[in-house]
Amino acid sequence: MERSFGSKYGKWIALTAVVLALVLWFVLSGGVENYRAKYEGYDLSQQIGDIGRSSTYSLYLRAHEGAPDASSDVSIPLVTVDSDGVTSQEDGLLMQSGSSATFAVTVPETGFYNIRLTYRTEAARGVDLERELRINGEVPFDGADTLTFTRLWHDGGEVRQDSQGNDIRPTQVEVFGEQTACCRDSMGYITEPYRFYFEAGESTVTLIATSEPMLLTALSLTAPERMPDYAAYAAAQPQENSVPADFALVLEGESSTLRSSPSLYARYDRSSPATSPCDVRRTVLNYIGGDAWRDAGQWIEWDFDVPENGWYNITIKGRQTYNRGSVSSRILYLDGKIPFSGMENVSFPYTTAWEMNTLSDDSGTPYRFYLSAGHHTLRLEATLGDMGQILSDMEESIYRLNQMYRRVLVLTGVNPDRYRDYHLEQVYPEVIEAMAQESRLLYKLVDETVAITGQKSDRIAVAQTLAVQLESFVEDPAKITEAFTNFKDNITSLGTSMQNMRQVKLDIDLIAITAEGVTVPQPSENFLDRALHELKSCVTSYFVDYNALGDVYDASEDVLEVWILTGRDQSTVLKTMVDDTFTPSTGIPVNVMLVDPSALLNAVVAGNGPDVVISTDSWNPVNYALRHAVEDLTQFDDLQEVLDQFYPSAYAAFSFNSGLYALPETQLCSILFYRSDILEEYGLSVPETWDDLIAMLPTIQGANMSVGIPYPDIAAPNLSSYYAMLYQLGGSLYNDAATHTTINSEAGVQAFERYTSLYNDYGLPTIFDFVSRFRSGEMPLGIFDYTTFNTLTVSAPEIRGLWDIAILPGTSRTAEDGSTYVDHSGHSQGACCMMIATSSETTKQNAWQFMKWWTSTDAQVRFGREIEAVLGSSARYATANIAAIEQLSWSEAQLKVIREQMTWAVGFREVAGGYYTTRHMTNAVRKVTNDKTDPRETLLDYARTINEEINKKRLEFGLPIDEETP
Repeated sequence: MERSFGSKYGKWIALTAVVLALVLWFVLSGGVENYRAKYEGYDLSQQIGDIGRSSTYSLYLRAHEGAPDASSDVSIPLVTVDSDGVTSQEDGLLMQSGSSATFAVTVPETGFYNIRLTYRTEAARGVDLERELRINGEVPFDGADTLTFTRLWHDGGEVRQDSQGNDIRPTQVEVFGEQTACCRDSMGYITEPYRFYFEAGESTVTLIATSEPMLLTALSLTAPERMPDYAAYAAAQPQENSVPADFALVLEGESSTLRSSPSLYARYDRSSPATSPCDVRRTVLNYIGGDAWRDAGQWIEWDFDVPENGWYNITIKGRQTYNRGSVSSRILYLDGKIPFSGMENVSFPYTTAWEMNTLSDDSGTPYRFYLSAGHHTLRLEATLGDMGQILSDMEESIYRLNQMYRRVLVLTGVNPDRYRDYHLEQVYPEVIEAMAQESRLLYKLVDETVAITGQKSDRIAVAQTLAVQLESFVEDPAKITEAFTNFKDNITSLGTSMQNMRQVKLDIDLIAITAEGVTVPQPSENFLDRALHELKSCVTSYFVDYNALGDVYDASEDVLEVWILTGRDQSTVLKTMVDDTFTPSTGIPVNVMLVDPSALLNAVVAGNGPDVVISTDSWNPVNYALRHAVEDLTQFDDLQEVLDQFYPSAYAAFSFNSGLYALPETQLCSILFYRSDILEEYGLSVPETWDDLIAMLPTIQGANMSVGIPYPDIAAPNLSSYYAMLYQLGGSLYNDAATHTTINSEAGVQAFERYTSLYNDYGLPTIFDFVSRFRSGEMPLGIFDYTTFNTLTVSAPEIRGLWDIAILPGTSRTAEDGSTYVDHSGHSQGACCMMIATSSETTKQNAWQFMKWWTSTDAQVRFGREIEAVLGSSARYATANIAAIEQLSWSEAQLKVIREQMTWAVGFREVAGGYYTTRHMTNAVRKVTNDKTDPRETLLDYARTINEEINKKRLEFGLPIDEETP
């Protein structure tokens, strides 16, 4: 019986195991389905009507299809036939930012050429160089106007240790060495250098310095290179091999020599026991790469020496834990060249642990690299690899889909009537045809992605969802209006997925250069190793304060306690700067603590607060000053020298009763964002005044589009547009003595009526996602703070070159001399740093030294660059320092707009009871727009309520009040 029982249930167990294995295989393989039948036999490159871009690189190549590659190089003499802002030097041409140079070239044969530059960077803002290229006076295709060239960076010193034994990363310093680079796609979609078509005969090549200076030392047209395959490479090398049989050289990732960006510095990892070296107690710099090494074109280079001529294997210990269902690829250069085909796409698939990747062929046989005895360089450059063309096609698809969405939007509006037949197949037959074409293309992109990654991840599944939806629209156009909102959401989701797929993050622990046959052991990271590692980490956490950053000093009068209220990345950068710059130069020891903002008030009240608080909100200084909890900075003789670094609007909110209680760190102001392509399509100009903007609304709204102007939400009341109108009419928020609000003045009432009329009379939306609507074209104009520029740049690459920024719309006014001008005043706000009240003169002086250093140009520039390097360009730092913002990663054109708007910026003073102003201004706006009450009467009612609260608070703090508050 027992045998029968075991046999019976054993079969069921075996069968269940087989079924589970099949299910598991299906899940892990992503349930891969092939869609080849849906797109095979169709010409997916065909453009439908006017839907799509007309000047892409692929169309440029197609226009010259059949032209041969050039067979020889052509050197271009550095003698300009036309130039502006270019200086001739002994070793080349110095092109300052904004300059241009045109060169004549005699082309011996018709065909495709690469364009190669040899250059040396000049000391400037430390960002990548951007150039526009023209051939015979014309930009040949989209992308040739945004060419980027990298700088060289290395460690500015040795790794030091703080008082806790933690490694202190050295500062990144630029190396002004010569580089050679071909013009290539700055987005990384096209992995090979751009190929430019030239007719035989005379031509001109123009370089325009969009940003950053460059010393151009050589310029040439070169024949496109054909990389040899591995067999040809191996056959062309000397066959000698004198390498010792046991030779093994380990290059630690963190010991790299040169990098293309200051963000590619050594990092620390405590998460894995297999990281070399590993330390759960101390911060040890033990790998390189990570989040910062995410964009195509970024590279890291190592120097090394080998003892003998001969053949070597190369093994890379890497970890790609960032993109499930994706691969991260790198181009491998030895001594500046890709040795053979295959090394332009070294792939690292998703993994949860470190893996040794010995560079090998498809059968697993390690590649042999010939190296001569002596010095060499190995460079790994981030690339999109095989995904590049897929992402390029996807970006173009998103652009076309947004065009289709906007075209339908003109007819149906944002919320179509589901019960109305719009006859879209008759009104827009080209849109239906384009949807069919786009569906096929998206199916093809899904198949190609799965072929590369081996599975269907959630990111590419969005493309499949959209393909199915488009297919249903083609079969039944009536479904378009039924699922119109969902259609737009799917396009947005595809754009977000594409943005994530563009990131090719990778960690490098070490690179091993070994003799043939030397076995490189795989890192040990099994369950037992991990469990032991986690146990050590847990025990250590009871003895090590991970919130204390860098050097930690015992409390004393000489030690400055600084609290930062933002995030760990910001606090880490700050402490590094303090330890390697501020403390060595001043001798003042500083403890930096990362603290939740809500803890500050209680700590100060209890007498356990810091000496300096940084990155606090602009309303805190005056609120603390009312309670005598912060120091008045006017006690320091050199205050004015410090304030000269800022616009007066940046510190207006920190003044109270002739005192100043904080220094500005950041400053934000609103600007106008506009879609240049849509304005041009409808014959509209960028509005200079609010009247111009209102005059555009019939055209914009007639096409079922809209304008985005922030509306005061309860959770995040944004009244910046009302404040702008108020200032432009000559009004202000409070009187000069800050004893009552003046929103009930004639200027205040007029501004309020104009602001609320935008929603009541002109129907502007109060709830919207500006970034999403701007990229789709549904909202071609919007007014938001200038950091929105960074978000759009990162999240909407498909519309690059199709939008721009301008200063705020203004109000026409008459000057004292009778002339008219446009007032573009706008509201300004930002974060600040303040000194907590103390009786110690030593602490005051030390804190003042710190605050002066922290808000200085050098410190703000470095902090801004490093934060952007860690968090990406979407987190570009909005420093209040006038000189510092000029040295961050803004182009000259962008800086011009920001600079001009900053000169118009107005900051209002904080007052006792000022919190009532924002609260009840928000209530007033919402009451007028929701209940349609009279704007004037509503505002006057709330003005009385605000003034009552201001009087109440002034009495509470012993301040004089207006006996007759208006």
